[in-house]
Amino acid sequence: MNLRSLPPAARAVATALHSAVSAASRGEAEELREAAGELAGLDSEQTGTVQGMVSRMLLEEQHPDGLDGDDIRAVLEGCTRWAASWLPETDPHVLLIVLAGALGIHPEEHEGVPRPTPSALAVHAPILIAHLLSAPARELDPYLTAVFAELARNQTMEAP
Repeated sequence: MNLRSLPPAARAVATALHSAVSAASRGEAEELREAAGELAGLDSEQTGTVQGMVSRMLLEEQHPDGLDGDDIRAVLEGCTRWAASWLPETDPHVLLIVLAGALGIHPEEHEGVPRPTPSALAVHAPILIAHLLSAPARELDPYLTAVFAELARNQTMEAP
């Protein structure tokens, strides 16, 4: 699947996410804020699904035997430390929500845990993805292609 051949809504998600992850990878705070603004303006369910699937693929690739609490802590601490060095408003709590969501755990559904704003999620999810892509260095496009191919297969299987 070629990302250029995606339907317009999916292409908009892929393009905005690519811009945000690229900015985060370079530690360009202002560019990330701009790209995150575009991302936050798109359908939050679609963007959340794509971001979560990409993050999960990267996590599974880096931890083929599964993640334990120490692995999750290491990812969260490393990502937070790296991002806070160039983006002072990095919020470890939002990164934790993004990481947990990618793993299928949704702490925001529990009473007393506020759900981060779409703007906060649009900043922090690309940060997590950029961090996961950094060691060893990988490109985002193959993961986006795999995610959209899987989503297309799922739609085809669900169609009557």
